Amino acid sequence: QLQVVESGGGLVQPGGSLRLSCKVSGDYLDYYTIGWFRQAPGKEREELSCISKSGKGTQYVASVNGRFTISRDNAKDTVYLQMNGLRPEDTAVYYCAVSPTTLYDVCELSGSQYGYWGQGTQVTVSS
Repeated sequence: QLQVVESGGGLVQPGGSLRLSCKVSGDYLDYYTIGWFRQAPGKEREELSCISKSGKGTQYVASVNGRFTISRDNAKDTVYLQMNGLRPEDTAVYYCAVSPTTLYDVCELSGSQYGYWGQGTQVTVSS
């Protein structure tokens, strides 16, 4: 049983930056693949990035590649999403999710089954 809590969202101007955090707690037997997702009003939820167990494997969707960076600190049970160069179209609720069934130290977008989700944190990019 795992708990997932996102934090770090807020209101920023276009071109600004935010760092989101995803804290995972519970009865850990292993480190897991983590994914960041977002959902804007009227749009389908999309996966933005994933990070493998050790942090060595990362992937990004094209729309955020070069602007967002995913990282993790397993000693703190925390995954981060550094978001730079934010645009109004980045406005959404951002979610963190855990895949407890990943076998290898890799991740692929749309390649994991996520069983634990946080409640989301709102990111608004507006002038």
